[in-house]
Amino acid sequence: MQISANGIAIEIEDQGSPNGEPLLMIMGLGMQLTSWPDELVQALVSRGFRVIRFDNRDAGLSQGFDHLGVPNIPLTTLQHFLRWPLKAPYALADMARDALGVLDVLGIARAHVLGASLGGMVAQHLAAENPGRLRSLNLMMTTSGARSLPQATLAARKVMLRRPQGRGEEALVQHYVELFRVIGSPAYPHESGMFRERALRNVRRAFRPAGTLRQLVAVAADGDRTPLLGRIKAPTHVIHGEADPLIPVENGRDLARRIANATSDFIAGMGHDLPLQLVPRYAEGLAVNAARWA
Repeated sequence: MQISANGIAIEIEDQGSPNGEPLLMIMGLGMQLTSWPDELVQALVSRGFRVIRFDNRDAGLSQGFDHLGVPNIPLTTLQHFLRWPLKAPYALADMARDALGVLDVLGIARAHVLGASLGGMVAQHLAAENPGRLRSLNLMMTTSGARSLPQATLAARKVMLRRPQGRGEEALVQHYVELFRVIGSPAYPHESGMFRERALRNVRRAFRPAGTLRQLVAVAADGDRTPLLGRIKAPTHVIHGEADPLIPVENGRDLARRIANATSDFIAGMGHDLPLQLVPRYAEGLAVNAARWA
């Protein structure tokens, strides 16, 4: 279903009882709402949540921003390294206002929020700027962006910036297979046939690499969100893999230290993905954190 939120077209899916505890899920860089495993959605619905997923701007079936051009990533990388100001097509704060707009359109005054990776960065803005709108906050495999924290491994950086070897479906699916081979969970490997099937489903739904680059520049331009963390009032739960090569676990530990009364779950063998084997653990952690709001 498509709605108009914050003045732009946003694709959403709304599952569970309308009377359930509303839970807004914000996905990561270039990923679609379908990147949240259906198994996780169903586990949360079974616990009484009304689960709302949406495609971020410039991803999936939501409104694109191709008119803003394709970023020059080598130049942006140099500017970021030299700590020069970056001009992004839009800001993570704009994406947080998109998320807030989704809640407004659905008539939801307060919601639990789960953000993964870039989605967790957006969720930090949402929670800090709108404390009265959150029941609880869950930050998964994300970071404050502080420069002093460990950065992605060289292998993870390379695979994130690598282009698919072709435009056909098989080349695009193989691109995602290789991406998650590098950044995924070593202790929880994907079942290859199922993963390829899901990757193909997502590729057929949408493939928007220019949008991913614009989101990437928005992340770089956002800088250090540490000043936001002291303004987060919602009960917060931090989930992070100890084997994450893209956003190393010390980033999650830093969030847990800096956000008042945060709880945490640091998972051995988990990388930068959502293994199905961990779905019950994720759902339990979110439910326990949600209960802290009451």
